[in-house]
Amino acid sequence: MPGLPKPIEDTAFDLAPISMWIEDFSEVRALFDQWRADGITDLRAFLEEDLARVAACSRRIRVVKVNARTLQLYEARDLDHLVANLGLVFRDEMLQSHINELAQLWAGETSFSGTAVNYSLGGRRLDIQLRGAVLPGSEQSLERILLTCEDVTAREEARRRELLSRRYAEGIFEHSPVSLWVEDFSQIRQLMENLRSRGIVDLRVFTDVHPEFVRQCMGEIRVIDVNNATLEMFCAPDKATLLSRLRDVFRDNMEQHFREQLIDLWNHHYYHSREVVNYALDGTERAVIMHFAVLPGHEHDWSLVQVALTDITARKKAEAYLAYLGKHDVLTGVNNRAFYIDELNRLERQKVRPVSVVMLDLNGLKAVNDELGHDAGDQLLRRMGEVLKEAVGETCHPARIGGDEFAVVMPRAAEVEAEAMVDAIRRLLSVNNKFHFAVPLSVSIGHATSIAGETTEELVRRADQRMYEEKRKFYAEADRRAPASVLTAR
Repeated sequence: MPGLPKPIEDTAFDLAPISMWIEDFSEVRALFDQWRADGITDLRAFLEEDLARVAACSRRIRVVKVNARTLQLYEARDLDHLVANLGLVFRDEMLQSHINELAQLWAGETSFSGTAVNYSLGGRRLDIQLRGAVLPGSEQSLERILLTCEDVTAREEARRRELLSRRYAEGIFEHSPVSLWVEDFSQIRQLMENLRSRGIVDLRVFTDVHPEFVRQCMGEIRVIDVNNATLEMFCAPDKATLLSRLRDVFRDNMEQHFREQLIDLWNHHYYHSREVVNYALDGTERAVIMHFAVLPGHEHDWSLVQVALTDITARKKAEAYLAYLGKHDVLTGVNNRAFYIDELNRLERQKVRPVSVVMLDLNGLKAVNDELGHDAGDQLLRRMGEVLKEAVGETCHPARIGGDEFAVVMPRAAEVEAEAMVDAIRRLLSVNNKFHFAVPLSVSIGHATSIAGETTEELVRRADQRMYEEKRKFYAEADRRAPASVLTAR
């Protein structure tokens, strides 16, 4: 009768702060019975095979009643406005999530839950936490089902943002061109705190006395993850293989570098860089710049640190080659004139004595170039370089100081050692010529050993004079033997 208050149940339904629906699924139940009669046993597979079947179920659902919060959430004026536009509310991915509810009802469940995506009539996406219950008395007919729709859009948006952020970070990590390691140093921190509690104040002094502490700390590093660039840099087929062979990667001088890293951490320097040498699993060296960082928020326990390794092997090789070119003659492989001059100046500055110098000059190089070509002349020069590299020890320095001129600088070598060097060179020349008898290698040699008060410049001049005396004798002898045509060609 007009004016009578609503039953308490209706009032609670209308005033509930969560969206509530009462729906009639009886026609869905009839469709279920038809499909069972047709032999359908796996409803989920049947619906996933053709989503039009899900849509057919959805069209058979009749909305009986909704509360005020539902109208507000879906931006509808009233029930008729909402029902007339259900196609705007339930669309797109809703059909896929609807399968879960239908499958639970098919299995005889009287309650079900799930998540779904709905849309307000204004087009706003709504992430919904859906719960349903078959009302008492409707278990067979399914003519009365209560559904609650909790708006969890804010939560799901935050979850999606977190997922995107995580995928972004993972993508940067995995596909970074730089080798990245995520490691746990928490046990190392504990070892250091134990030292502090024992009154240790200077880790450098402590590790001087107890180098085994560094090795102990190295054994406490726990590698959490590495990226693809790390596997490529260290020639590892997969992460498990790399992590099982870390002793092959970090060896030799790495212990000394790690000690410096520990000292930085001891002094609360949580970000540092240094050049180190690691090794790939195939045994080749990797020169790297190591950037170490305790990640923000983990300064108290060091449980999450990042190590970035920039491979500078190619750069180091290029630098080494450029340094080599700066001091070596490319054709012969011995030192060049710049090195020769620097070495003489060093010996003079440091007053190194005694010093011996052997000067050498190829005989007949111009004639070989003219008659056989410059390739043949270059071959003579290379052979001379091979002889000198074979003849000298580690303390002597062979150099090409001109087109066909060579020298051997012998720091702290006396006269007898200089004479032994000349003998060794002549012996090796003889051996070399046995293998290259068509174009024999001939050299004029002069040597000298420093005397008291003599500069290196004066020493070189004396060795040069002796070499030129031998060279004049060589050509004088050649002049007596050679026909006029050869003399003209020389």
